[in-house]
Amino acid sequence: MAAELPPTELIAKHRPTLDQALEAIRTRAYWSPHPEHPKAYGEHGSLDMAAGKAAFDGLLGTRLDLGQPGTDDWVDGEVSPYGIELGVSYPHADLDVLLPAMRAGQRAWRDAGAEVRAVVCLEILKRISDRTHEFAHAVMHTSGQAFMMAFQAGGPHAQDRGLEAVAYAYAEQVRTPGTAEWSKPQGKREPLALAKTFTPVPRGIGLVIGCNTFPTWNGYPGLFASLATGNAVLVKPHPRAVLPLALTVSVARDVLREAGFDANLVALAAERPGEGIAKTLATRPEIRIIDYTGSTSFGDWLEANARQAQVYTEKAGVNTVIVHSTDDYRGMLSNLAFSLSLYSGQMCTTPQNLLIPRDGIDTDQGPKTFDEVTADLARAVDGLLGDDARANALLGAIVNPDVKARLEAAAGLGEVALASREVANSEFPGAVVRTPVIVKLDGAKPDAEAAYMSECFGPVSFAVAVDSVTDAVELLRRTVREKGAMTVGAYTTDAEVERSVEEVCLEEAAQLSLNLTGGVYVNQTAAFSDFHGSGGNPAANAALCDGAFVANRFRVVEVRRQA
Repeated sequence: MAAELPPTELIAKHRPTLDQALEAIRTRAYWSPHPEHPKAYGEHGSLDMAAGKAAFDGLLGTRLDLGQPGTDDWVDGEVSPYGIELGVSYPHADLDVLLPAMRAGQRAWRDAGAEVRAVVCLEILKRISDRTHEFAHAVMHTSGQAFMMAFQAGGPHAQDRGLEAVAYAYAEQVRTPGTAEWSKPQGKREPLALAKTFTPVPRGIGLVIGCNTFPTWNGYPGLFASLATGNAVLVKPHPRAVLPLALTVSVARDVLREAGFDANLVALAAERPGEGIAKTLATRPEIRIIDYTGSTSFGDWLEANARQAQVYTEKAGVNTVIVHSTDDYRGMLSNLAFSLSLYSGQMCTTPQNLLIPRDGIDTDQGPKTFDEVTADLARAVDGLLGDDARANALLGAIVNPDVKARLEAAAGLGEVALASREVANSEFPGAVVRTPVIVKLDGAKPDAEAAYMSECFGPVSFAVAVDSVTDAVELLRRTVREKGAMTVGAYTTDAEVERSVEEVCLEEAAQLSLNLTGGVYVNQTAAFSDFHGSGGNPAANAALCDGAFVANRFRVVEVRRQA
């Protein structure tokens, strides 16, 4: 049967976007083809706000049949952090049937070439973009993100990251020419002549192990990097966040089928409660690439045990901000308050440790003591979240009981500068919503070190008193080297202090933000321009996205023929 979406049609439709993405990763300038505002959707076949909500509501209590081979059961059980049961059931796979079926289509997918694979991926992303409102509700009710964050981070920003991965994958694959005529002079004799072909070939099946908090944002880079480089992709969602990735798999399978490829190049591996299939999958010989976001313990296990696979991990880290001095005290406090509050601190990029000299800091409002800085920051957070409607829009819901338990235990670790409070959500009474807690610790006391040198994922931050900015810089170095960091921030008006912080981040491979006082925050990154993680410290062994993230997902095989 002829493809409904022939390659020439897809190339004509998506090649301009691919070229713009390639230019964006070259220049690192701002660019995004996916609108951030909800009102931008609803034309040209896109679902508007009402239609997207209706589409999501229509999924509740249904069976999402993907038409995968080897389905031996149906699994469900997702409950929204906002207190509603989703009731969606998903196919459970017999891996001995599904994995061979996934490999069957790889030859045709390999032979299609880098450009065709890229534009097929872009068609998948376009179809997802057209359903951004529907996906936003799916992300909201599996991650606990507030709607606007779920819309932006789970929609256009995630789609940007997927497209960025496709652009890097394409660039790396075409770096080597497809053919070459090789001729070596031999003096008076005839030259030696060979005709050579170079073909990017996939490693095998890629496994994406999804996370609970950012199922699409963290899932799309690995999914599209592997698919664009010729690999089949098996998506294993977090048991509490299946729906967004199941919808993604559904869209991908439709596009692949319409483009004339085997739909089984992308499949879903949902699991029964407590089944824990990630370890089983990760060590299967068919799995040759693994993308994982989650705990350090399981990330370390994957790196040690999934020896047959190329493993990309994003694990835990202890993100640190040095507060030395500022020429915009009010702007600094406002920026930090937002960074600590966004999505209840349930981001791998949220600051945890604020290192502040115990003798205080210099500001445009005069000297401020350690206690004044922490008290003023507490007031800034209180002011930001004082209105319950605004608080709900920023905080979202606590994603799971473990985060709530850590939040409640944190108050016993030191002097509380800002106590957490419960926020009522009138629309979703079952939601667990809490404001951040800020705890003061003395960096010189050994008993405090156990707290600030461990990741406390969630709305928990430590204001750590240090003897000097020199001590702060050295503590930053030790923290990044031993525990890793996805983000580092610093506030200083001293050029020498700025240079010393920057040098630590260069030596320890940590992404640094300096003196942010406006509408850009340390825990946010922009696709095509910012690198998420570096791959150079214990928090992550890869960056989203760069050439290294995609280049080892394929190998180039050469065939030489006598000319």
